Amino acid sequence: MEIMKLLNALPGAVSQGLIWGIMAIGVYITYRVLDVADLTVDGSIATGGAVAAMLITSGCNVWVALLMAFAVGMLAGLATGLFHTFCGIPAILAGILTQLALYSINLRIMLGKANTAVNVNKYDVIVTSRNVRVIGLENPILLLAIFTVAIIALLYWFFGTELGCSLRATGANRNMARAQGINTNVNTVLGLMLSNGIVALAGGLLTQYQGFADVNMGRGAIVIGLASVIIGEVVFSKLFHNFALKLLAVSIGAILYYLVIQVVLWLGLNTNDLKLLTALVVAVFLATPHWKAKYFAQKRAGKGEKDHA
Repeated sequence: MEIMKLLNALPGAVSQGLIWGIMAIGVYITYRVLDVADLTVDGSIATGGAVAAMLITSGCNVWVALLMAFAVGMLAGLATGLFHTFCGIPAILAGILTQLALYSINLRIMLGKANTAVNVNKYDVIVTSRNVRVIGLENPILLLAIFTVAIIALLYWFFGTELGCSLRATGANRNMARAQGINTNVNTVLGLMLSNGIVALAGGLLTQYQGFADVNMGRGAIVIGLASVIIGEVVFSKLFHNFALKLLAVSIGAILYYLVIQVVLWLGLNTNDLKLLTALVVAVFLATPHWKAKYFAQKRAGKGEKDHA
């Protein structure tokens, strides 16, 4: 009976993992590709959700609502980028400033309300948790999987262009990129815009899936994003070397993260301890590469010395 409860909850965990996987892809662009610590995402995911909710409830086409969420997310990234490059504020502080400002902006977008409902019975939405066990095209898992593959394909194409390669060069070695005539400040702003646009897009999807937008829906988003990136790298680093596959690994990492959370909740953990559990899970996966490099490398080195002797 208990096993059945877990199995019934797994489709929901997978669908949530796919949505947060899209958000984690945005985090990957700044964290790994651009090598910038950006904390804007806690605010921009809520901004995307707020914009999508208000447009959908106003009768706007859902695809247009998602496109606008992406555009507004890019504006949030632009603000962080200008704080960092034009004002000379460190990236992590620039992200905090934008995130702080977005709280008030999100309230403005939702007309002063802390949350806005998007009733699936009244409005057309792409994904909803109501269909998570439905076998068919309306199942959010299938739709979100297609969405994820499409985003990965577009990003793979973009980062293969001259502009995309210059952006990757900026993250790999700023001094060398600057020596090659690349405007690293412009690329930094562009990377932050693209990242937060994708994060806001995920916020628009999350709003539809859960049926509401909330001003606090992005709290802790950066932790989930980093956890997804690290889990994907730890589990698939030896298998996935292609850039597109690395992005796919991030998405799978988010799914694994939510599956782990679901299993722990199924084991009877108090939901009040969920934030503590999240921090511990992220800490373990963040520490894993360090442990592997430190302890396993020492064991291999010691074994090699014994064999040589």
